Amino acid sequence: MADDIAKLIEQLGGKDAAGRAAAAESLARLETAGSQAAVALARAAADDDESARDWVMAALEGVGPPPADSAAELAELLGDLRPDVAYWAATLLGRLKADAAGTVPALAAALKATAGTTVQERAAWALGQIGPAANGAKAALEQAAAAKDQPRLARLAAEALKIIAPPGK
Repeated sequence: MADDIAKLIEQLGGKDAAGRAAAAESLARLETAGSQAAVALARAAADDDESARDWVMAALEGVGPPPADSAAELAELLGDLRPDVAYWAATLLGRLKADAAGTVPALAAALKATAGTTVQERAAWALGQIGPAANGAKAALEQAAAAKDQPRLARLAAEALKIIAPPGK
């Protein structure tokens, strides 16, 4: 199975749009068994081809948590200028929960960035998923929680703060 997934990952990065779509579809059908492809899928989230992009999204929705050793690569993708890539990187880091604790500084930076509200919202959510180990992002979350012009971001940041540093602790 690992060889098959490696071939699909290679195909996902190829030049042929139909091949990329077919690879993403195959990965989507693997569901959580395709978690080894999570980083490649996140990179492909901004594919120019609509069919490939749709299958990439379907695969990302079903892949579950990525391997813990992919956290650093996903943290790098948080800075990608393509919002879909950064969004999925944050989502996958959140799925890692406490295993993504080492990425807290990168998530906090994404939370403060103005690249896109959806990425900021997903970074806040991911920090909450990491839990108390994300305490280093408390100041960034407090700032986001005060964002009156972004009510969803403010709510997600406030929810994350309750998990990371519950009142009275």
